Amino acid sequence: MGDLAQTRVFGHSDHAVVVVGLRKRPLADLYHRLVTGSWTRLCLVYALVYFGTELLFEAAHLALGPGAAAPRGTTLGALVALARGVSLAEVRATLQPRAILTGALGGLEEFVRWLELVIGAGIVLAKFALLRARVLWSEVAVVSPHPQGRALLFRMANERSGHVVDAKVSAMLVRNEVDEDGAPIRRAHDLPLVRNGTALFAHAWTAVHVIDRESPLARESAESLAAAEAEVIVTLTGFDEGLTRTIHARNAWPAKRIRWNARFEEIVTVLPGGARQVDYRRFHEVVPVEDSRPERTPRRSARPG
Repeated sequence: MGDLAQTRVFGHSDHAVVVVGLRKRPLADLYHRLVTGSWTRLCLVYALVYFGTELLFEAAHLALGPGAAAPRGTTLGALVALARGVSLAEVRATLQPRAILTGALGGLEEFVRWLELVIGAGIVLAKFALLRARVLWSEVAVVSPHPQGRALLFRMANERSGHVVDAKVSAMLVRNEVDEDGAPIRRAHDLPLVRNGTALFAHAWTAVHVIDRESPLARESAESLAAAEAEVIVTLTGFDEGLTRTIHARNAWPAKRIRWNARFEEIVTVLPGGARQVDYRRFHEVVPVEDSRPERTPRRSARPG
């Protein structure tokens, strides 16, 4: 997900949002944490549960004493004998209390093992069925000269060989501001795109937001965005034909990853035979450009106190 781990909205940067008063219940939503977490976490939790129950049952067997090692299923065998008409006195004569406890303990252990297998298999199946979009995002976004002034551009690419149908992209700018009373707040502004959707997302796609007078980026600069701890956050949704599911992806570019007066390197070339070649080796490369437009007065911003 790009630099989401370093952003204020999604991650744990130096100025990340600190949540107070919300009670966290990790065990109440353990299924979600295991399904969406890493495979390492899932394996560690499953190993802890498996070997923990193994130790508990071994301790219970040792507590019954060395002479209680009756075969599992003794209690079930006694019930079968009663069903066949064997007298209760004869059944009692063949069973010892320790044997009964051992048989019950063995049955409980088998049930717990079955329960662990079923729950573990369900979580693993859900984790394999979890769909993640394979979208390649450009390492930086750029602010380039545009026929209408300036424009913010960022790149996306579909890493899968299939097609994403009816893909939609939305972008917003999140920054620190001050309200009418002079109190610092963090506010989000939509960034309209020249083309926010495509019928078929197969290869690379460069999204463009024109910085006109109505744009939240008007009168901004690299310094003002950095002072406001600004971030450009983008979300993409679409229907993956191969997976027959709706997929989601998101990315964020902090102010330090927005390059001003630069443009992306061209990655599409026409081969002699007429075919088009997309060179992803230059997908993240940018080149500086000249911008003769005068600098505007930065918008007033504030850092949260």
